[in-house]
Amino acid sequence: MLNHFGDNRVDEYYWLRDKESAKVTDLLKAENSYAKEVTNALAGLEVQLFNEIKGRIKETDLSVPVRKKSFLYFSKTEEGKQYPIHARNRIGEDAEETLLDENEEASGHGFYALGGLSVSPSENLIAYLTDVNGSELYTLRVRPISEPLNIVAEIEECYYGLAWSLDSRYIFYTKTDSQMRPYQVWRLDIEAAHTDLVFQEDDEGYFVGIGTTKDDQFVVIEVASKTTAQVFLVEAADPLASPEPFSERVKDLEYSIEHWKDRFFVVTNRDNPDFGLMSVEKGVNDHRQWEQFTETASGVRLLGIEVFADFIALEERHLATTRLRVIDLQSREVYEVPKSEEVSSIYIGENEEFDTKTLRYEYSSMTTPRSVFEIDMDSRQSTLLKQTEVLGAFDSSKYQTFRVWADARDGTKVPISVVCRSDISPNKKGHPTLIYGYGSYEHSIDPAFSALRLSLLDRGVVFAIAHVRGGGEMGRAWYLDGKLEKKVHTFTDFIDSTNALIQLGWSDPTRVAARGGSAGGMLMGAITNMAPELYRAVVAEVPFVDCLTTILDPSLPLTTFEWEEWGNPVTDRSIYEVMKSYTPYENVSGGRYPFMLVTAGLNDPRVSYWEPAKWVQRIRSRTNDPRVVLKTELGAGHQGPSGRYETWKDEASVYAFILSALELA
Repeated sequence: MLNHFGDNRVDEYYWLRDKESAKVTDLLKAENSYAKEVTNALAGLEVQLFNEIKGRIKETDLSVPVRKKSFLYFSKTEEGKQYPIHARNRIGEDAEETLLDENEEASGHGFYALGGLSVSPSENLIAYLTDVNGSELYTLRVRPISEPLNIVAEIEECYYGLAWSLDSRYIFYTKTDSQMRPYQVWRLDIEAAHTDLVFQEDDEGYFVGIGTTKDDQFVVIEVASKTTAQVFLVEAADPLASPEPFSERVKDLEYSIEHWKDRFFVVTNRDNPDFGLMSVEKGVNDHRQWEQFTETASGVRLLGIEVFADFIALEERHLATTRLRVIDLQSREVYEVPKSEEVSSIYIGENEEFDTKTLRYEYSSMTTPRSVFEIDMDSRQSTLLKQTEVLGAFDSSKYQTFRVWADARDGTKVPISVVCRSDISPNKKGHPTLIYGYGSYEHSIDPAFSALRLSLLDRGVVFAIAHVRGGGEMGRAWYLDGKLEKKVHTFTDFIDSTNALIQLGWSDPTRVAARGGSAGGMLMGAITNMAPELYRAVVAEVPFVDCLTTILDPSLPLTTFEWEEWGNPVTDRSIYEVMKSYTPYENVSGGRYPFMLVTAGLNDPRVSYWEPAKWVQRIRSRTNDPRVVLKTELGAGHQGPSGRYETWKDEASVYAFILSALELA
């Protein structure tokens, strides 16, 4: 029995939280066996889909080399190998030097993830972070590039982020507390094999991150909650100095910085909720002295910048698509990099050199594969450096992508990005549809290409992304209108988007599937409670579905940090009632549910495995519906299985489930 604010809740599956219990392990293994039994008839289709996916992808491939100082850096994949190999060539020479072969690092492990890789300013050392169980706690290793077996430093249980001192003697890294909150910055003296605590953030509502400015002159410590940020700086030439605040911490003031000659550029929400670009003279540590550098149009969200000697690139989002603008730092002239399709995505690419006349950027749409371009800032001519090759009979003209708008029940217009075969058009019957959604943390699901998705499109599936409130697709206001006490907008927007696709004749009302993961998995849980009749099948991956019980427990990882996203039901009764009204686990009914595929990761630090496990048990017990299955990765975490072939196999199994439910198997 759980009690809060005098409200009693019975949680008959609370015991599943005991990860060390044999009873829990046995249940998860039994669920995996049951899932395999239920989907056994799809085994042939899974193999077929995997072979289709594998057949479209160039298994031996090379990234576009990126120049930095004396070298060209690149990564490559080789047929039959799960992971990339990171390498470089000295400029003007052909000899290839391996930095890190992830396949060798992963050898002997069922799971492997690279959390970061950084070459020292001296260009002869490498630092990298590895995780072999999905916990997102990494081992930091430092070694000479020329001596792969000579590990000069090794530190366990680190988090994301690496930053070098200019003399390459020191490297900065982060550590977490018992709640998986990154809260400390440490400095490793490689020569002395000694570590020192550099910075600690005691407020449990803040995360700490580490990085460097583009010119490597400053180590940047970023401290941020969901609504407030503060930056501390250490000059990379003086790594033993104490971190200095860039400005004081001001509630609801968010910003990030980049260094440029004798000034800093600041991306901030100080005068604009959608963020603007400001600048300030080096050494002025007062946010009130930041000066506006350029106007930001209404409704345009400034996402980030890239600074160069003579120009600055701005990555922005407007009307649920990204755009890229460049400002000449001498004339202040602004140039927008053109896109060939309206429903598409454009991003700043890898640009390591400060003093350059070119800007590398990336472009994609749901019909155009990832393309790497370089634009000459003098001539404004763009050159395609590489477009990801899709093997087989791929022809982009055989597919169409477009945008439709749904009328939400409160009158808000919700954008939906759609892709399908070119020969498909709306009609009274509609078409089998998979609709995807997320809608939290101001995270945007931008329209981009997927070679894997072609297996659905070629079978006549219409694929749609509902850009629901709570995400960032339409600016900061879009995010604010889908969080805290307004969180229900995320769920109703998704349902209303589904209905819009049906009413417009794109979707067959009897053959609609939905998919989402993590917070998007919570979305899946909410819609199955609110409108189960609307969906033939639902895929909920590592779903955050027991959110009320989790957010009430500050001892769990990440909980206190999350209070600014969902609200604090511990102290706020109204938030408690709001969360209780939509939490999927609390609102399981006794009615008929869709076909459901639910996934979990035993080592998941973000969404504990017991949330999807408890949810599935409750659905099955209250509905007696055998069509709900749970698959738990017993050796992985939030991201699921590692390695590209394993990822493709996993996606093939999800596709087989969807196609079967949509009667296309």
